[in-house]
Amino acid sequence: MAKTLELMFGTEFGKTARIAVENPKEPVDEAAVKQSMEQIIAADVFTSASGRYVAAKGARVIDRNVVEYEIV
Repeated sequence: MAKTLELMFGTEFGKTARIAVENPKEPVDEAAVKQSMEQIIAADVFTSASGRYVAAKGARVIDRNVVEYEIV
């Protein structure tokens, strides 16, 4: 089971950009996530094809189960 914290940001051109954090500490502290996202926006170090990050749109934990089968 793999978990990912996905941070979603609004960009200057009205699109959504995402940053994924593998194996987040649980339970997720919503206030800390919001503060971290605001710091990322203020630092202005990340950009995407859709421009600079200008707003925090949301965050979610994605829980993924993978079952591998050996096919010979």
